[in-house]
Amino acid sequence: MSHCSSRALTLLSSVFGACGLLLVGIAVNTDYWLYMEEGTVLPQNQTTEVKVALQAGLWRVCFFAGREKGRCVASEYFLEPEINLVTENTENILKTVRTATPFPMVSLFLVFTAFVISNIGHIRPQRTILAFVSGIFFILSGLSLVVGLVLYISSINDEVMNRPSSSEQYFHYRYGWSFAFAASSFLLKEGAGVMSVYLFTKRYAEEEMYRPHPAFYRPRLSDCSDYSGQFLQPEAWRRGRSPSDISSDVSIQMTQNYPPAIKYPDHLHISTSPC
Repeated sequence: MSHCSSRALTLLSSVFGACGLLLVGIAVNTDYWLYMEEGTVLPQNQTTEVKVALQAGLWRVCFFAGREKGRCVASEYFLEPEINLVTENTENILKTVRTATPFPMVSLFLVFTAFVISNIGHIRPQRTILAFVSGIFFILSGLSLVVGLVLYISSINDEVMNRPSSSEQYFHYRYGWSFAFAASSFLLKEGAGVMSVYLFTKRYAEEEMYRPHPAFYRPRLSDCSDYSGQFLQPEAWRRGRSPSDISSDVSIQMTQNYPPAIKYPDHLHISTSPC
C-alpha cells in the first residue's frame, strides 16, 4: 500500500465505501438471513414430512412450507396464536436473533455518514482531516456490524445446542445470502477505513513536504540599518508595534538629532561600516 498514489487510494476508498454501504443496505432490508426447516421422520419408510419451513430477516418472517405457507408476518408478531410453530426452540431462535437487530442499523447509519464525509473530502482535498474522520467512521461501522453478526450466530447456536434430540424429529438451518452480504460488507468497510486513514497520512506528509521551512522567514539583519529585517518577517505585517519598539525609535531619533560635543575633521574620520 505504501506505493499507492493518492489518486488510487481515493478511488479505492470510494469504491469500497460505496459497495459496503450498498451491501449492508440490501442485507438490512431483505428477509434472507436465516432458513429453518423442521419436521418429523416417518418410521415406516424413513421419509420426512415437513411441518414448517421459513426464512427470517431482521424485520419479517416468511413461511414457504407447512400450514402457514405463503404468509409473512412482522418479527414482533411472529408469536401470534394462529401461527403453528412446531417446537418452542424455533420460537426462541426467532426471538433471540432480534437482539442483534440494532447493531446492523447503527452500522448502516455510520457507513452512510462515513461515505458522505469521504466524498466531501475527495471534492475538497485541502481539508485533510476529513479523510481521517471518514476512516474512523468506516472502521466503527464495521465493528458495529461484526458485533451484531456475532450476537446473531451465538443466539442461534445456543438454542440449537439446547434443543432436545429426538429420532422422530429433525431440524435444519442455514444462513442466507442476506447474511453473506452483511459479512462481505464488514470486510469492505474495514478496507475503506484503513485506506482512508492511510490517505490522510499521505496527504499530510505531502503538505509537510511542500510547506516552506520556517528559516525562510528569518530576517536578514545588516549593520547598515536597524530596520533591514522588519519587512522580511511576515509576523511584523500582522501585528502592531509594541511600546518597547516605539520607545526604542524615540531614543534612536534623539541620539541622532543631538549635536556631538567634539567635531573631527572629515579627513580624520575613518568608517568601519561595511556600507
